[in-house]
Amino acid sequence: MTVEFGLSLPSGPPKDRIDQFLLGLEETLPALQGHIASLWMTDHFFWGDEPTYEAWTVIAYLAARWPQFKIGPIVLGQSYRNPALMAKMGATLQALSQGNFIMAVGAGWKEDEYHAYGYPYPRAGTRVEQLADTLEIIKRMWTEPGPVSYQGTHYSITNAYCEPRPNPVPPLLVGGGGNKTMLVAAQYADWWNIPDANFTDYKAKVHLLHQHCRTLGRDPASLRLTWFGRLAVGRTEAEALQRGSGQWTPQNAFVGTAVQVVEQMRQFVDLGVDYFMVEILGVNQPEVRNLVLEEVLSKLG
Repeated sequence: MTVEFGLSLPSGPPKDRIDQFLLGLEETLPALQGHIASLWMTDHFFWGDEPTYEAWTVIAYLAARWPQFKIGPIVLGQSYRNPALMAKMGATLQALSQGNFIMAVGAGWKEDEYHAYGYPYPRAGTRVEQLADTLEIIKRMWTEPGPVSYQGTHYSITNAYCEPRPNPVPPLLVGGGGNKTMLVAAQYADWWNIPDANFTDYKAKVHLLHQHCRTLGRDPASLRLTWFGRLAVGRTEAEALQRGSGQWTPQNAFVGTAVQVVEQMRQFVDLGVDYFMVEILGVNQPEVRNLVLEEVLSKLG
């Protein structure tokens, strides 16, 4: 099995160095070319008063500036954009990037963003129902000749065109680990993802996901398993833990020496995961970048 890697970008620049976001990419991405397949941006509006960039603007920029990489959000909150508009945006970016776009969507969860930006924040079950409507609209607008109409539980379209339709149709990733969300993923997704999961939790989720696939009459092998989170590697375990700053540990990230990190990731590969979207902590430091490339990714790719 071929294992692929994507680089998840920070949510924004350091507060005291706004220019560092682009400068870091200009320095780092040429070194990573050939080792990673894709670039990913989280979809959030703020983390306190820390500088935070809007995801779609970033991935559109990435698609134009670094066309050698696939690009995607990890993951779009379905509530933040009208689903028909989201389908149109995805189709446009797929065309302009010449097929490099991966659509990734989740139900949405960050309540403070909803309230701050004036979005309704319904209960979790409603947000999952909205996600199902969103995915149905996206798939129909991407694959059915227009005009397309659909009346869902929460979202609807009437005589909506999406021309040109994307060719090829982008992979559709659904992110989320709740029971109902995974049922939606089993119904609609090409790829599935949850963030920051240790192996024990991830394995249990995969078992449930595959149960949902079988209930729907779907071959579980047709749903690609992916993992998103942080990677902190060091010459010693203590150095790696320090790089994780107490927030990222082996319980929610890949943290340790290169040998330890490879062992941690190998468990997921053996389970069937073949795509890792990782935010490499300290990636702008050449010694960290070289350690990851030479002693981690090369052992798994």
